[in-house]
Amino acid sequence: MEATIALLLDTANFTLALLLVTLGLVVIFGLMNVINMAHGEFFLIGAYVVVAVSNATGSFWLGLLLAPAALAVVGLLVEWLIIRHIYHRFIDTILATWGLSLVIKQGVVVLFGPGAQSVPNPLPAAVDVLGVHYPAYRLFIMALSAALALATYYLFFRTKLGLQIRGVIANRAMAASLGINTRRIDRATFAVGSALAGFAGAVMAPIMSVDPQMGVGFLIPSFLSVLVGGVNSLVGALIGSGVIGGATTLFSTGISQADAQILVFLLAMIIIRFLPNGITGGRK
Repeated sequence: MEATIALLLDTANFTLALLLVTLGLVVIFGLMNVINMAHGEFFLIGAYVVVAVSNATGSFWLGLLLAPAALAVVGLLVEWLIIRHIYHRFIDTILATWGLSLVIKQGVVVLFGPGAQSVPNPLPAAVDVLGVHYPAYRLFIMALSAALALATYYLFFRTKLGLQIRGVIANRAMAASLGINTRRIDRATFAVGSALAGFAGAVMAPIMSVDPQMGVGFLIPSFLSVLVGGVNSLVGALIGSGVIGGATTLFSTGISQADAQILVFLLAMIIIRFLPNGITGGRK
């Protein structure tokens, strides 16, 4: 029973962190039809913001607050400098953002070096959860990620801005004809998606090795989550993250990490084969 509870907690921890990255991908692709290959590097920058702030001030919490704000600014700059020029050139967006990801990685190497960085655990204690001593910081990640995911859903389904964003996703031309500034919506949405990825990187920094390649570890599972859950669907992001996150954690308990990844890919391929539009069928 204790092993089962620990496995469930580990699954929830990875799934909720993955959900934050996946939500950003879904929002950006659903609105702009842009596959952001640099999304994993936004996750990476968020982690390095925490490293830099922690080294400079000794405060992890200040870094956690600054990371999403910094990534929102980065998202605005990337959208203005690159993305807005290639909205209607689908392949070019993939190439441009892939090139951006290489630039960001090399920039990180220049600034911080190729070696791994570490961030001290701000909550080193353990909490008793149904007889299992589980790290307090992992529980904090779960609570914070769940709260932020709920806030994202509230933004998109219960606010005027969310209604405008969903209107642009459904029919850009009609939304523009009704007076919605689609360019401003594009900028705001890209900034929100970038901030979510940056926050995920920041909150995961104390329990991961912070290095120039860490973004890939979340980029691939997040893309799989989008495809499995359903493109353009925020609900699909939740379902896809649960499937991919749960399968990754479950498979990793009994076999090597490499074999577990192979099984996760096979599972995703099977789901996409029989449900080409994802589990939600692409409903928005």
